[in-house]
Amino acid sequence: MKPLEEVDAALTGPGGAFEIETAEVGGAQLQVFKHRARNLRDILGASIERGDDELFIFDDGRRLTFAGHAQVVASVAAGLRDEYGIGKGDRVAILGANSAEWIVAAWATISLGAIAVGMNGWWTGDEIRYGLDLSDPKLLVADKRRLARVADDPPRLPTVVIEEGFEKLWNYSPDTPLPDTPVDEDDPAVILFTSGTTGRPKGAVSTHRNLIAFLEMIEYSTVRLLVAHGMPLDTPRPKMVAITSSPLFHVSGLQSAALSGPHTGNKHVWTTGRFDPEKVIRLTFEEGVTRWGGITTQLWRLLEHPEFEKHDFSQVRSIGGGGSTFSPELQRLIREKLPSAVDNFNVGYGMTECGGLATMATGDLLLEHPDCVGRALPTVEVAILDDDDQPQPDGVDGNICIRGAMVMPGYWRNPEANQDALRPGGWLKTGDIGQLRDGLLFLASRKRDMIIRGGENIYPVEIENRLEEHPDIREAAVIGVDHRTLGQEVKAVVVLQEGHELEPDAVREWVAETLAYYKVPTHVECRDTLLPRNATGKVLKQVLTGESESIFVEE
Repeated sequence: MKPLEEVDAALTGPGGAFEIETAEVGGAQLQVFKHRARNLRDILGASIERGDDELFIFDDGRRLTFAGHAQVVASVAAGLRDEYGIGKGDRVAILGANSAEWIVAAWATISLGAIAVGMNGWWTGDEIRYGLDLSDPKLLVADKRRLARVADDPPRLPTVVIEEGFEKLWNYSPDTPLPDTPVDEDDPAVILFTSGTTGRPKGAVSTHRNLIAFLEMIEYSTVRLLVAHGMPLDTPRPKMVAITSSPLFHVSGLQSAALSGPHTGNKHVWTTGRFDPEKVIRLTFEEGVTRWGGITTQLWRLLEHPEFEKHDFSQVRSIGGGGSTFSPELQRLIREKLPSAVDNFNVGYGMTECGGLATMATGDLLLEHPDCVGRALPTVEVAILDDDDQPQPDGVDGNICIRGAMVMPGYWRNPEANQDALRPGGWLKTGDIGQLRDGLLFLASRKRDMIIRGGENIYPVEIENRLEEHPDIREAAVIGVDHRTLGQEVKAVVVLQEGHELEPDAVREWVAETLAYYKVPTHVECRDTLLPRNATGKVLKQVLTGESESIFVEE
């Protein structure tokens, strides 16, 4: 295998297939791929040349070719424009389970120069209303199940019900071309929600430039590995068939599959509903799947499922993902049970705010450093800064900061959060803590006390705020406890009002009334002594987790 540094130099240097140049983006001089597309609609238009090759396969039996997908997107875009007045800059909120309609609605919105708002399909009614209030969409596209959650106070805006009204858009104008509205590289394309330290989700805006930078990075990562393993650059690349269970309101579903498919030419098989390892195994053989990816919880469930040992999975030649750390044990299990994928085993690090990908660790690197998340990819810069934005030396923890064309322009209508996250010179302060050693990035913590449960980011303050609304609870703290396959589970430590009693199930029911199910505490500890705090009043969560003893004495 050729050294990746040598491959990178050949691919990104002058005249290379992925040549890098410098461009001004948002007032900063950044590295960009020279031969990139300038908007997502151009990528969709180019995909028509792939004709009747299959692009998206759904477990409800529907199948879309590259040309068929583009044709349906054009029809829906015309319907959105003519029937609902959707134009450049308008927001279209999409709320539903993974489906062909979700994907087509997003592409149609983006193709009009409008902004697709990916609403979290796991939200409760209160959270749905918050997302709609924040994004202020001109149109809502939603399925019946999610609309039922807000039935007591329905959204006051035009709504297309996927099961009832979307077919009209699908067939609105079958022969129409894609829209021709001018779309600039730095126009907003998507808003995806990410939890914030204030306890309410923030809407991260991604421009066409941001998303294309991600798509180019995905393609580049594939090519560099093939070239490193000896494939001549002019050799036609083998078509990958990936199976996707990640939700479309996440980077892993929307960007890594729905948007990347038309760009890379790969085929994507979609599952709907709850993750079902038996279904994934069945579809793997029925559709010739060659790549497994996703969050670590899903990979655990596949590799340890009783059906796994009954089959030969040598056709799976690629595996990887992100969202939560791949533990050394999971890495070992992957190598043991999927040796055919070892040469294309990769783990990425990123977040919605930087397009989902900034560093990558490949199989060989993970063997040597299983706790790292890799090196910065081409066009990406990673720095460790202190709280005064000064660089930290190698081996010293600090704020992980990222710069590049994939970094968002900001959060939607949230200047306070933008001021904290977007630093001078085009740097994004991720909120994660880590260190660099010889160019390798190591995570020390994820957004301080954030909990990652099965790839879902959970901020304790949102749950704590809900708990402290309960009349029987005096104060509360929420922490993460280790779980073998989920990564972490939520634990609530609650201090009850004097003389009051509360059962753990009652605590869970209280949280479940307003928050999504994955935020409901699995573990509940009720106590009558106050939480340990420091001199400024901050709860010492490291004491609650048992990582240290309290050195403060409350007077």
